[in-house]
Amino acid sequence: MTRTIPEGRYGDLLDAATEVFIRQGYRRTQIADVAERLGLAKGSIYTYVDSKEALFDAALRHADRPRPIPLPKKLPVSAPDPKATLRMVEKRVAEESGLPKLADALARKRVVDIEAELAAVLGELFDLLVRHRTVIKLIDRCALDRPQLADLWYRAARVGAMARIAEYLADRTRRGRVRRFPDDAIATRIVLETLVFWAVHRHWDPSPQPMRDEEARATALAFLVAALVQR
Repeated sequence: MTRTIPEGRYGDLLDAATEVFIRQGYRRTQIADVAERLGLAKGSIYTYVDSKEALFDAALRHADRPRPIPLPKKLPVSAPDPKATLRMVEKRVAEESGLPKLADALARKRVVDIEAELAAVLGELFDLLVRHRTVIKLIDRCALDRPQLADLWYRAARVGAMARIAEYLADRTRRGRVRRFPDDAIATRIVLETLVFWAVHRHWDPSPQPMRDEEARATALAFLVAALVQR
């Protein structure tokens, strides 16, 4: 069977499925929608996956991964146990959410250049978000229909990132290097959501503003640094 499948078709399928899941959410997406996006008959999709659940899991596993995607040895791909999907996402968060520049900053006893330090710390987080922007958007869009997955993602990824940024900003505020705000938690959330929008969500903006990625990054970081530094 595998010899009759066009090269690259499996990757095209997962890219199309990701696009449709992000546009419609998990519950509203049907196999027929993905087939239409690819210009194939609905039955052709079942050559590759046996269900929408299998397609969603495969899309998650390969989001932001290098292309081309190798064809699985066994087709059609079956839906895994839901716990296997959760374990896969949990492992990905654990393996790829390191922020060494933030860790170094927290361990630093003396701050020489707060502007450069803030730009490095926030830039590192921005770049991490960019590397995983598709899986972030996919989970975010399907969160209401996949509550266990959403709970894991927000608890392990977003809440963890917020806690570390909050710790860093609180320390620099105590040292008089970062401005005090009426509510530290809200200030931290504003910082994180600003980074998330410009690193992730702007790529699915229904009314996009043309810009280069490097300009979006530089401007977002310059804006946050200017807002945070105690003058």
